[in-house]
Amino acid sequence: MALMPDSPRPILSPLSRRQFLATVGALILGAGASVFPTPATAFNPQRLRQSMQQQYGTSGLAVLEAWFELLERLRRQGIQTQLRDVNDFFNRRIRWVEDIHNWGHEDFWATPLETMGQGQGDCEDYSIAKYVSLKQLDVPGERLRMIYVRARIGRSQITQAHMVLGYYSTPSAEPLVLDNIAPSISPASQRTDLDPVFSFNSEGLWAGGSSESRADPLARLSRWRSVVERMQSQGFI
Repeated sequence: MALMPDSPRPILSPLSRRQFLATVGALILGAGASVFPTPATAFNPQRLRQSMQQQYGTSGLAVLEAWFELLERLRRQGIQTQLRDVNDFFNRRIRWVEDIHNWGHEDFWATPLETMGQGQGDCEDYSIAKYVSLKQLDVPGERLRMIYVRARIGRSQITQAHMVLGYYSTPSAEPLVLDNIAPSISPASQRTDLDPVFSFNSEGLWAGGSSESRADPLARLSRWRSVVERMQSQGFI
């Protein structure tokens, strides 16, 4: 998927209706657990440096330090600048690659540290990294949701499972869409190629355009639960 403003639009593999519903079902119906970790809301810089050094060496550390610098600079900026620069940071630095080629199996959700260390990822990895980054900047969690969508390919009716990050200025507001396949942030109404299926953040899970949370995301989304657990072990607290 797009990395730079002048990058060509990626070729997406089409999904049949049955395949798409199976993908969504696998995400939502992940097995629950009796005890759930608390989602990371801050980080321990030294632990993150140690984790990055151990897993990815000096090249990973360089990207991590650039991320620290980005967050420090953006703490003094307004929300529009924060959204734009976080979106650009990951869209420009992370190369899109399918999970099967990145991790050796399909549909792996990476932590921000893993995404920065690998230097590559897919749509879920971009969305998670942007979500965590904005939360580190004290953007209220209720204003951010990762949105699972059907993305139409070009002018066709062929769709691909995809994830974006939405920013809501108020709970009922039209979200702004942060996407790795589009260089600019735009209101959801302008993204007629995207059809929302469900959205979630650390506090809730919503079906389609519903305004009422339907479930605990840690209980229903096993891949999200795994991301949160790994973040905590890496230095997010």
